[in-house]
Amino acid sequence: MKVELFDFDLPEELIAQVPLKNRTDSRLMVLNKNTGDLKHTIFKDIKEYLQAGDCLVLNDTRVLPARLFGVKKDTGAKIEILLLKQLENDKWETLVKPAKRVKEGTEIDFGEGLLKAVCTETSEHGGRTFQFHFEGIFYEVLDQLGEMPLPPYIKEQLDDRERYQTVFAREPGSAAAPTAGLHFTDSLMDEIRGMGVHIAFITLHVGLGTFRPVSVEDVLEHDMHSEFYTVTKDTADLLNAVRSNGGRIITVGTTSTRTLETIASANNGQFTDGSGWTNIFIYPGYEFKAIDGMITNFHLPKSTLIMLVSALAGRENVLHAYNTAVSERYRFFSFGDAMLII
Repeated sequence: MKVELFDFDLPEELIAQVPLKNRTDSRLMVLNKNTGDLKHTIFKDIKEYLQAGDCLVLNDTRVLPARLFGVKKDTGAKIEILLLKQLENDKWETLVKPAKRVKEGTEIDFGEGLLKAVCTETSEHGGRTFQFHFEGIFYEVLDQLGEMPLPPYIKEQLDDRERYQTVFAREPGSAAAPTAGLHFTDSLMDEIRGMGVHIAFITLHVGLGTFRPVSVEDVLEHDMHSEFYTVTKDTADLLNAVRSNGGRIITVGTTSTRTLETIASANNGQFTDGSGWTNIFIYPGYEFKAIDGMITNFHLPKSTLIMLVSALAGRENVLHAYNTAVSERYRFFSFGDAMLII
C-alpha cells in the first residue's frame, strides 16, 4: 500500500492560522461511511446527528506550554527547547534548536535562573535529555516561562493560549492538542447531555510524532510513534454498557480512537481500565473493534491521520470528501473545520 494513495492537493491558504472567535461556529462536513454521501452544516448543529444512548468519547489531556527559550550558561547563546516526554526525577526528553550547540554537560538557564537544565544525554535529530532544577512545582514554573508548542504549519502568534486547549482539558502532558475537541463548549456539551447522550473521557498525551511526516513509500514500513494513555474504570464500564444497550460509540478525535481501539483489540472487543503506551497504526484494512463513528478535523496529505480516517470510511470516500472540502474552502488542520464520520 503506497503512501501516495493518500495524497491530495491542498492550497496553503486553506491551512487555518487562527481559531474562530466562537468554537462552535466551525463548519461541519458529515460523511456517511457506508455510502460516501456528504452533508454540510455548522458544528453547533452536531446534535442533529446524535441520539439518546450514544456516547461521545473525548480526550481530556492538557497541552503543556512546552516550548522554552533559554541561554547557555557559559556563552550566553540562545537555545530553544521543546519538552516531549517526562522521565523520572524531573528528567525530560526534548528537542533542541540549535542542537549542535548543546552537548552532554551543557547547562542552560531559563527566566534568569528560575529554571535550570543540564543535558545528560544526546540523540539524533536534535534529541536531548535534560535534568531540570527549580524551586516549587515544575508545572507552575512551566506556566510562567513556557510557550504553547503550536504545530509547524501555524505561523501566526496565538493571542490566547487557552484557545489551543479544549474546554475540558485537565490532565497535563501533551505536546499538541487533541484538536477535534476544540470545537466543543461547555454549553454545547450540556445540551448534548440533555439529549440523553453520554460523554466519557479518556486521556492520551499527544506526542509530536503526530506531525511527523511519513518518510517511507510503503505504508507498512512506517514506524508509528508511541503515546501514553489512561482509561478509568468508570469510562470502561460506561462504554461496555453503551455497547450492550445498542448505543453508538463516537470518538472525538484520532487520539480517542486510537486509545479505544488499543483497549478493545487487547480484550476481544471489551473495554477495560488501565494505562499504557500505544503505537497502534490504523490504515485501510483494519477492522474496527471499538467505535461506530468519529469526529475529526481535516488532516495533512499522506499523514497517518488521513490513513486512519480512510480505514473507517474508505479511501475513495475520504479523498472525495477532502477534495470537496478544498473546493468548498473548508479550513484545514488544528484550527480548522470538522468532519463527522458516521
